[in-house]
This record gives sequence, structure tokens and C-alpha cells, in this order.
Amino acid sequence: MIDRLICNARIYTQDPKNPQAQALAISRDRIIAVGGNELRQIAGPKTAIEDLGGAAVVPGFVDSHIHWEMTSLGLREVGLEYLPTRAATLQRIAEAVARAQSGQWIVGRGWAQGDWTDTPGQFPNAADLDRVAPANPAFFPARSGHAAWANSAAMRLAGITAATPDPPGGTIQRDAAGNPTGIFFEEAIGLVRAAVPKPRVEDVVSAMAEAQEAAWKTGLTGIHDYDGQRAFAAMQILHEEGRLGLRVLKHINDPDIGHAHGLRVRSGFGNDWLRIGGLKMFADGALGSVTALMIDPVEDDPTNRGIRVMEKQTMLELAREATLNGIPSTVHAIGDLAVRDVLDVFEELRRVEAAAGIPRERRRHRIEHTQLIHPDDVGRLAELDVIASIQPIHATADIDMADRHWGARSALGYNARVQIDRGARVVFGSDAPVEPYSPMIGIHAAVTRRRANGYPGPEGWYPEARVTVEEAIRCYTVEPAWAAGQEKVLGRLAHGYLADLVVLDRDPHTIDPHDLQHVRVTGTMIGGKWRWRA
Repeated sequence: MIDRLICNARIYTQDPKNPQAQALAISRDRIIAVGGNELRQIAGPKTAIEDLGGAAVVPGFVDSHIHWEMTSLGLREVGLEYLPTRAATLQRIAEAVARAQSGQWIVGRGWAQGDWTDTPGQFPNAADLDRVAPANPAFFPARSGHAAWANSAAMRLAGITAATPDPPGGTIQRDAAGNPTGIFFEEAIGLVRAAVPKPRVEDVVSAMAEAQEAAWKTGLTGIHDYDGQRAFAAMQILHEEGRLGLRVLKHINDPDIGHAHGLRVRSGFGNDWLRIGGLKMFADGALGSVTALMIDPVEDDPTNRGIRVMEKQTMLELAREATLNGIPSTVHAIGDLAVRDVLDVFEELRRVEAAAGIPRERRRHRIEHTQLIHPDDVGRLAELDVIASIQPIHATADIDMADRHWGARSALGYNARVQIDRGARVVFGSDAPVEPYSPMIGIHAAVTRRRANGYPGPEGWYPEARVTVEEAIRCYTVEPAWAAGQEKVLGRLAHGYLADLVVLDRDPHTIDPHDLQHVRVTGTMIGGKWRWRA
């Protein structure tokens, strides 16, 4: 029986056997026929027939790198993203303090010292926060997530003094006298975060339920998530209650992987709504905090080669145990040395898997961000069958920072084009809450290499790194499905596939590429049900 018939649409199926269609027949949560408007003839008396008036339709978008708990809770915290000055940032924090009770923690995220025009490139300090939050502990991770800013009250509650040592893989910024300035990098962030009151699982459930409604309006039907145990618990509760409205691939952070091994849980365990992904590890820091691990020093500081968050041997040992237990690895790597380290680990891992008789396609390893790569390493992802997980909007957001810190090396930064041309699989995402998760914003950035205001010019930043609209959509649909092991049910609009689709108010294939950012989602369907209609 046909429950729903979508017709009179311009449907881009991502199915090479039938790339365009006008109509889809849906039964329950599956597509059972794809073709022209003649499919109206097979509609039954109870079929809901929907004429889309020639609108463009594509498969549901998947954000392949997102922190969903952080994104969801962030809607309830102090947002500091894209403020133009340090003064404006402090003003927003002051407004939050005015609404809070004395002694209440003030938390949020999103500042980036590289965006500030009044103190360009300069990190803030605790004294800045003390002026606007003298009686409230305050803690704000940077937009990159690889640095954090705390005031004196927060450091007191966390027990941080001049005598506090730097933790492995992290750095406490200090003044000339050795006192903490209030800025913490990488693993040192946890020293303060440990003192911040923790949200309850129930709080995360509520926040996620609200946030997924906003996500539907951007065309998101699925996510690959990188948050921790509490996020996974909240997702399971939503699923149990029948309220989980996004398809989730849940990766496991390295501190938690022992639990998965103990339970003998393998990648792919779960169902079409919630399933286990890979082991997540960190090789280095980030560009914004200038902690990305580099082969050569950054352009503006000959002493800075970044921070190695995890030693290669440790990474290899964790990845080896994981792959032998049925779990691939997905590793954060920003700097060119970090990317090389991870590729070296995966090269050895492929030898381990070959000796164990494990086919490559059963271990779909990934490099998260793949942000800067050395020319000698460009082809290694394809050679090793490693997925390049890239966030196109990072490229346009980071133009000035990348030029300042990496100079001409940026030509191979955030470069999906070179990986696609070499034959590597590429998936796109946002790293939200670091950047907005709207897929159309990501597609605009990938296709134009320009910001919303047109910067840095008509050709974009390193225009040779641009991709086509078709390739960008594929990196949000077909490739994420493959990365999740769901390529037989997701990523295409084809017979037998789940009915996850997005309706757009204009055809992204035919408009001026710079207008891609203005394309609006007018309908999001997941599992044959409309989750959002304009």
C-alpha cells in the first residue's frame, strides 16, 4: 500500500542508475517506487498525494561531525560566537551576570580572539572577566573548543594556583611571574571544567528534544556525534520514548572505549535510528588556539609547533585493540604533523587488519577535520581507504587565522577537492557548536570558498579547492551513509531506501553559487513523516 506520493518535483536522487525523478511513492518509512508523475496511477484511495509544484528535492542531509549535547545545551547558555570585539564579548557576559544570582556559575562558549578588532589575535585574561563577573565564577570555552577562559572565582573553586602543574597534553597559560592568566589549552581545560556543575541527563534530554526541531528546519535528518556518555544516555532515552528525531551515529571517546570492549559492542550495533560508530581520539589541538601540531612552526611564532595531545604509540595501541574488537577509529587531526601521525597509525593498522583477515571496508577509519595536510601526504587517505571528514565552513571562518599562522601552506588546508580528486571518500559536517550546522551554509562554503559577505572576493579563498554543488551534496548524503555503514538504506532516494528527504525553495544546481547560502528548507521528511514544513 502506498501511504504517501510525492509528485511534480525535481528530485535529485543521488542514485547513479536513476539520477533524476519527478515522483516518489512511500510506504511506511520506505521508498517503494521512484519515477515520473505517472506514479499517480498507482496511488490508492488512502494515499496522501503531495504536489510539490516543481520544488527541488534531495536526500536528507547528515552532519558528519557534530557535538550534539554541546550544541543543544548551548542554546541555553551565553553565546559568544562572532562578536566583533573583546568589549562586545564582555558586554554580553555582563548582561548574563546581571540576570544571574550572586555566586551562580556563568557559562557559555564561542569566543575567538582572532575575530576581535579591538585586540586582534590577543588572548583575554581572568582580569577581564573579573571586571564584569566579580562575584560569579565564569567559564567560557573558545569557539574551537581547544582553549577556555576562566575568571579568578572559577579558578579558586577549581583549586588552580601558580603551583598547579600543566597536565599531560595541556597547557595553563601563565604570566611572567608564573601565575595562571585564566586561559587554558587542550587537556588543561578539564581542570576548570571539573568544577563546573554538571547538567543532569534529564536536562540534556530536554535540550536535545528542543534542538532537533531547530535542526529539522535546516534539513538535517542525521548526525555523527562526538560527545560523551551523558549524550549517549540522553539519546537512548529519547529513542526509548519514541522522541528521537534524528538518525545518530554515536562515536565513543577514548576514555570510554574500555566499556564497549567489555560489553563486546561492535561498530554498527543498534538500528537505523541509533547505532555505534568508531573510537574517537585526539592527535592535536586546533588552529584558533594555535595548538595544532605542525611539521614546521607557525608563521608568526618560530617557537610554536603546537601540542601533541596523544602519542602515536598510544594511539596505535588503542586503535589496534579497537579494530580487533570490531570498532574503527576516527581521529581529530588539524596540523600537518598530526595528520601525518594519524596516517602512519592507520598504515600500521591496515597491516594488522590484513594479517587478521579483516577486509578494509569493514573498518571505515576516518580523520576528523583533515584540516592541513603536507603535500607528501595528500594521496595517503585514498591509498589507505581512510575517510576525510571535513567541515567546509571552517575554511571560510578561518581564512585570516590560517593565512596568519600557516601562510602558503593553507593551499592544502580544508581541501576536499584534492581528496576527491585522489579518490578518497569525503564527508562534510560543521563541528557545531564551533560553527553553524546548517548544511546549505556548508554547501555554500564548499562550492564558493567565500563568506556570506563575499569575502575574500569573487573567486574565493584558494579557489582551486572549490567543489561542485553535486559533490557537496554527495558529501552530506551518500558519503555519510557509507561512513556509517548504512549505504544500503540511506543517502539516496531509491527503491528500498528510508524516506529521508529535504525540499528546497530553489534548485541549488541552477542558481548563482553565491546564492546557495540563501536557499531555504521548506520541508524535512524522516522515515516517511514530515518533521518540518514551512
